[in-house]
Amino acid sequence: MDFDTLLTRVRGLANAALTLLPGLLLGLLVLGLAWLLAGAVRTAIARAVGLRTASPGVALVLGRIGSGLTILVGIFVGAAIAFPSINAADLFGVLGIGGVAIGFAFRDILQNSLAGILLLLTHPFRLGDQIKVGEFEGTVEDIQVRATTIRTYDNRRAVIPNSDLFSGKVLVNTAYDKRRLSIRFGIGQDDDIAEAKGAILRAALGVEGVLAEPAPAVRVAELGATAVQLDLFLWIDPPRRVEARDVIDRVLVRARPALAATVELRQAAAQ
Repeated sequence: MDFDTLLTRVRGLANAALTLLPGLLLGLLVLGLAWLLAGAVRTAIARAVGLRTASPGVALVLGRIGSGLTILVGIFVGAAIAFPSINAADLFGVLGIGGVAIGFAFRDILQNSLAGILLLLTHPFRLGDQIKVGEFEGTVEDIQVRATTIRTYDNRRAVIPNSDLFSGKVLVNTAYDKRRLSIRFGIGQDDDIAEAKGAILRAALGVEGVLAEPAPAVRVAELGATAVQLDLFLWIDPPRRVEARDVIDRVLVRARPALAATVELRQAAAQ
């Protein structure tokens, strides 16, 4: 190949590039406008859905879906403008073949996405709820299409696939406005069970955060060989973990001297 032939080909490529350049620029402009429009669509859908439902998660995810569809349409329109020789039938044909391939390659992603939408529609839990999933327990921070983000109590982030949440077992600690707690106490075999029950109840009723209704109750849980196990049942409101831990701490601190005084009184009476 001589130099003149090479130069002719280079000029031909340059002319072809210059011919496509206006279409490419216009296609990029359309894609940029679609990107900007996607943000507005997300906000509009989130606000519209938020007026009809009390779940912020539904509004958030539907806004994301609307935003993604807007960008997808922008890509199609931009590609059609940038490459006029490609018609809509070709684009949809490629989309169909690619969709099958993507479906096999990203089956788990699609499964998690469908599970995420179903979670948002059925509302087993909401943003801000405290849940337990397997070994993870914490506060729901975000419900995305593919996964749900949980902030654990030790300030770590756990990302749980939505398919696991939808098909697995989930304990929602904040589903109701009240929560029952149980605290176990052990007393000696010779100690008076009725006196111990009374001491525990009096200690619990004087603790901040313990509800008077439903009333606390003490039940014998186990008659062991060396000790009698008593369970204190009480209710708190709100049912969040920090309140539960604080109430348990206050009950234990108050009940210990009350139980000790009861045992000492019994021993003094025996003497």
